[in-house]
Amino acid sequence: MTDIEQLITSNPLLTDIRNSEEIFWNNSMYLPVEEATKQTKYSMADIEDAEARLQRFAAFIRVAFPETEATDGIIESPVSEISDMKNYLNDTLATTLDGKLLLKRDDLLPISGTIKARGAIYEVLKHAENLALQKGMLESTEEDYAVFASEAFNEFFSSYHIAVGTTGNLGISVGTMARKLGFNVTVHMSVEAKQWKKDYLRDKGVEVIEHDTDFSKAVENGRAESDANPNSYFVDDEHSVELFLGYTVGGYRMKKQLEREGITVDADHPLFVYLPCGIGGSPGGITFGLKQAFGEHVHCFFAEPTKMPSMLVGLLTEKYDDVSVFDFQLGGLTIADGLAVPRTSGLVAKLMRTFFSGGYSVQEGVFNGLLSSLYDTESIFLEPAAVAGLVGPYRLMKTDNGKGYIESSGLSDKMDQATHIAWATGGSMVPEKDRAAFLEESKAYSIN
Repeated sequence: MTDIEQLITSNPLLTDIRNSEEIFWNNSMYLPVEEATKQTKYSMADIEDAEARLQRFAAFIRVAFPETEATDGIIESPVSEISDMKNYLNDTLATTLDGKLLLKRDDLLPISGTIKARGAIYEVLKHAENLALQKGMLESTEEDYAVFASEAFNEFFSSYHIAVGTTGNLGISVGTMARKLGFNVTVHMSVEAKQWKKDYLRDKGVEVIEHDTDFSKAVENGRAESDANPNSYFVDDEHSVELFLGYTVGGYRMKKQLEREGITVDADHPLFVYLPCGIGGSPGGITFGLKQAFGEHVHCFFAEPTKMPSMLVGLLTEKYDDVSVFDFQLGGLTIADGLAVPRTSGLVAKLMRTFFSGGYSVQEGVFNGLLSSLYDTESIFLEPAAVAGLVGPYRLMKTDNGKGYIESSGLSDKMDQATHIAWATGGSMVPEKDRAAFLEESKAYSIN
């Protein structure tokens, strides 16, 4: 027997994964947040450092992107209750979800309209700051960062290059911010990435290179080309600490946001957060930030397509990025193209293995059904990958493993006071004709 066959034989969930069945997984490696944090290189100090950098750049962002005027140059999104969608899900799935169901609207994030704006823009800004300090364009971090919007800085950055490999949204965030600063930008994408994303980037002056291969190979090719240029910086979705730290800020900010909304999170009022997961950087970083903010009172679950459950196979096998969905005869096109990653980030999977409460997988038809029902009930359009969190609370309540998690966590009598947040990762930038096509296609599907 091969190593993969032995793993499948010893773990029924891996058999279900190979058979493209939906699963709900409880993480046996989970540790209390204080103990888990001690085992990592990162802490609240790193989140605070990232937040301080974003605050410094707010003056530049406010000038460069007028749409951020209302938030004083801070890139943040609202959270809203979706009670009509909750009622629809209760009826359709024959399960009463007590407590609140909220949607974190990262689809409305300014500049690039997706969750990737958090980590990608942060990494570009940090690189720009480092170059400016190293080359004497900035004397200190105490200066007014509105100067980054000047012609002199734009000309300075035009001598440098930034590259990234992406399924689309990461490239949009990197490309938009890097071009605004003045960098030359190359985005490496697999051929099946959405055409409108490629067109959008090219309209911004970004070079888009299409690779007739999967996402991981596109990243590999992009990394090699960037490494050959001494003036090039590669935003590495598989290995980037800076991407991860940029995302952590979004999780930690949730503490003040929920306080403003009058929502309590404590031992009697648990918080559950459901995060769409591709390579893992955004759900990993946000979970790290949430755990630092709420400790044991927040429970974070990632969601993946049954065709591309890369984080699930990485964590269940404990092989992390040494295993691929292709090893399980999975892969291929998925409507949730933003999650179409065959191999998880080893950096994130190893770091977050003790922080995630668990994860679950979603079949193609469910993505479609959630997309159309959210639009019908709340008039909110999300791209397919972004709806994966909506079904999470019901998987928690209905599956044996989900119910086991609630019971083992001592939460059985607290669920009527719980808050559930589905993290919406993108959708506002999808062109109207593509929205119409998604909605038309989704009419034929049900979430049952």
